[in-house]
Amino acid sequence: MKNSTRLRRMTTLSLLFALAMIFSFVESRLPTFIPIPGVKLGLCNVVIIFTLLSLGAPSAIAVSLLRVLLSSILFGNAAAFFYSLAGAILSLAVMILSKHFRLFSAVGISVLGGVMHNIGQLLMAWILLGTAGVMYYLPVLLIAGTVAGALIGLLAAYLSKRAESLKL
Repeated sequence: MKNSTRLRRMTTLSLLFALAMIFSFVESRLPTFIPIPGVKLGLCNVVIIFTLLSLGAPSAIAVSLLRVLLSSILFGNAAAFFYSLAGAILSLAVMILSKHFRLFSAVGISVLGGVMHNIGQLLMAWILLGTAGVMYYLPVLLIAGTVAGALIGLLAAYLSKRAESLKL
């Protein structure tokens, strides 16, 4: 890879990471529109899915895991870090496999990611709290993950197509 190509890729990844951090910050400051604990839109996932679709799995992993680490330090706490990390790892793994095997469109990949993120967080809650009772919350989170994933996927697919047409 030429130096100019490497520099352009690093700059792009840095901008995507910064955008993911901005979305995380904005979402941490927004009031919850749904009165269900833990349910949020996941705005930063637009960036993660865009990165996965446009630049590939290694870039999406880097942006996602760095965002989880830094946003947990800046806007959360230790528990938030573990919940976010569990959700991000499971979500990324399933989205990467889904994209690799071309199982779904961008929206389908995003829905899977949203649902798996919630499942990962519930599994972490089960581990940290030591009770399977948290799994009663699964149906609510499956619905929330599906709706949020569809909205995020639509936006990420639109942005990816625009980036392709602009040759970004």
